[in-house]
Amino acid sequence: MNWSGNRIDSHTDEEKAVTAVSPITTLIVRIQSVVRETDDILRLELVDPSGSELPVFTAGAHLDVHIADGLIRQYSLSSDPADRHRYEIAVLNERAGRGGSKALHETAKPGLTWTVSMPRNHFPLIEGASRHLLIAGGIGVTPMMAMIATLEAREADWRMHYCTRAPEKTAFLARLKPLIDAGKVIMHHDGGDPSKGLDIPATLRSVVPGTHLYYCGPSGFMAAVAEAASHWPKDSVHCEYFTAPTDRPAVARANQPFQIKLKSSGKVLDVPADKTIVQVLRVNGIDVDTSCEEGYCGTCLTRYLDGEPEHRDTVLDDNDRAQYLMVCCARSRSPLLILDL
Repeated sequence: MNWSGNRIDSHTDEEKAVTAVSPITTLIVRIQSVVRETDDILRLELVDPSGSELPVFTAGAHLDVHIADGLIRQYSLSSDPADRHRYEIAVLNERAGRGGSKALHETAKPGLTWTVSMPRNHFPLIEGASRHLLIAGGIGVTPMMAMIATLEAREADWRMHYCTRAPEKTAFLARLKPLIDAGKVIMHHDGGDPSKGLDIPATLRSVVPGTHLYYCGPSGFMAAVAEAASHWPKDSVHCEYFTAPTDRPAVARANQPFQIKLKSSGKVLDVPADKTIVQVLRVNGIDVDTSCEEGYCGTCLTRYLDGEPEHRDTVLDDNDRAQYLMVCCARSRSPLLILDL
């Protein structure tokens, strides 16, 4: 997954406690139930093994799930943030993926315990918006489910367009039916031909002042929405990727060697042009959790204390980049970066 277009400095106090810039700590959860939403989507309910309340989260948040053998994947929380006794995620079995969803589909069962991260939110609802427009493509509906629960509780003005191939491929369809009947959720089934689905340019042509747009889905869908919303005010458009963007900006310059210094030990390490920071850290016995290693998931978020990073992620906004970088992809414009490691 990846998060971009949102502004972390616009969060409420509660949201600030669980954003990407919080320390990443872990907890143990137990799988309470496994439900097959569709033939290729599992919905899992996670609880505290002792029955205690789980840490607070806000709509749009996700978990890092430690599946097995160092495999870490991010899954958005789809449950109501007001319900502190369970987390819910939905997982599409991506047969062309990197193996995480396949491993989860094969191993997840009630009673199994997992290590997960504390909830982190790079895709929050914006306080003060007069209207919220949600556009979901396929499994990209997952974070929208938590958003809907929060918006309904606030009696906010919102609407969601939900694009899928067919009803039998549609997650959360039964849960959404009352909202579909009420006209708050509009379904679009395209049968595998996007031209027969939602007319994205027409939907986003008019910009109503005070409206904030949120979108999530597969790469082609994301590119189409981004293009159609290019004339919207930048701060009103928010998105979450779950694969690397196909239209990511070109790297500004060729890789240059630089050095990193570790705050804890004072050790200085060389980062050659053909290695990443995280690769150098691992060679030197410093373990850093990663997942995508392409700058779109946020797992390897690290604070830096001095130097000028060359950011290559699609997660952080300008405020975050003043303090943090993604060690899987960032490089340095200065000869030395001092990391808070």
